[in-house]
Amino acid sequence: MQQHPRPRRRWRAVVGAVVAAVLAAGVGVGTAVGAQAATVDTSTWYVLVNRQSTKAMEVAGWSTADGAVVQQWARNDGAWQQWRFVAAGDGWYRLVNRHSGKALDLWEWSTADGASFRQFTDLNATNQHFRLSDSEGGRVRLLNRHSGKAVTVTDRSTADGATITQLTNLNQYNQQWQLVAVGSVGSSPGTGFPAWPTATGQVDVSATIAISGTRDMGMVRYYGLGDEGQDEGQDPMVRLADGAVLRNVILGTGAADGIHCTGTCTLENVWWEDVGEDAATFRGTSASQTMTVVGGGARLASDKVFQHNGPGTFVIRNFQASGFGKLYRSCGNCSTQHARTVRVENVQVTTPASSLVGINSNYGDRATLTGVTIVNDASRKVVVCEEYRGVTSGEPTKISSGPSTACGYSTSAITYR
Repeated sequence: MQQHPRPRRRWRAVVGAVVAAVLAAGVGVGTAVGAQAATVDTSTWYVLVNRQSTKAMEVAGWSTADGAVVQQWARNDGAWQQWRFVAAGDGWYRLVNRHSGKALDLWEWSTADGASFRQFTDLNATNQHFRLSDSEGGRVRLLNRHSGKAVTVTDRSTADGATITQLTNLNQYNQQWQLVAVGSVGSSPGTGFPAWPTATGQVDVSATIAISGTRDMGMVRYYGLGDEGQDEGQDPMVRLADGAVLRNVILGTGAADGIHCTGTCTLENVWWEDVGEDAATFRGTSASQTMTVVGGGARLASDKVFQHNGPGTFVIRNFQASGFGKLYRSCGNCSTQHARTVRVENVQVTTPASSLVGINSNYGDRATLTGVTIVNDASRKVVVCEEYRGVTSGEPTKISSGPSTACGYSTSAITYR
């Protein structure tokens, strides 16, 4: 990643003041000619959804660092996808990210087409100022004060991870943004997780849904399979083939054994309203496989949310859960055991809850936890990480809990509120 030269950055506020003075004098630097200013509520957080791709503008990798890339991704309403318009005067605004508290920044003060937008400390400089220009259908274009160019999804891409850059204002679809209000300003950066979604429809399921490739379910609720209990051996609601990606779905009451991953898989913005036996189980046989859960949430899990039976790495990122026993458990008594890895990153849990992570350190399991927020646990009863002596038959025994070589986290990684 290109680094901002530090000496130049020291002069950002000075340069911003000079450019602002030039603008005030009427020398037309970066003016939005013919722009009709739309209105926004500065007390509201917005998700910015691109017309071309239908994806949301976000800070990549939920970074809080200066210079972090701004990109598009499937909408999940996480705090890293939420922006506040902060008035900068004369109809200009700064866009401040909810997760990082940093501003959308025209990198290196470029005036060239294709220059990137990143995040940087809010300095109220003109390369961080934007004017809203109306487009059809209630959408807007965001015009940068320094360059006069429009915030654009690069090359009209519809792919996750496509960067956000600037381009001459042509009112193209990839320059048009829908401002979706998602909440009021009030919580501090890093605590804004999205509200539970509303289903766009629902389907009563009578048999397991098999998925390979990528499937976007359009936020439809699927329900009605299984007995809603903790009986072992229930069929899954969804079975994902190796390499499958499942996006934007709600699993309602009667989700049986949730989702089974038979190899590497990704769950994006998946919501479990009423966890049955487990929300999702990671199976498969390859030590190199990875199951990634990003965004979404789960509630009402009498026992486990995520179960890890096969080998490989389980990643839980930008996720929220409430009312559960364990967030993650490496299988304690599978007939075939493996060394397993789990990474918990930027997760918010709300009590009642028993523990976050349970691993079998005797088999070489390793856990890493960062950016965990525990809500409504004033007495610190929720166990962050537990080590067990796993077995291939019978019942595992608990060895210890707390930070260790196997349970990799620091006390500063856990926030209580």
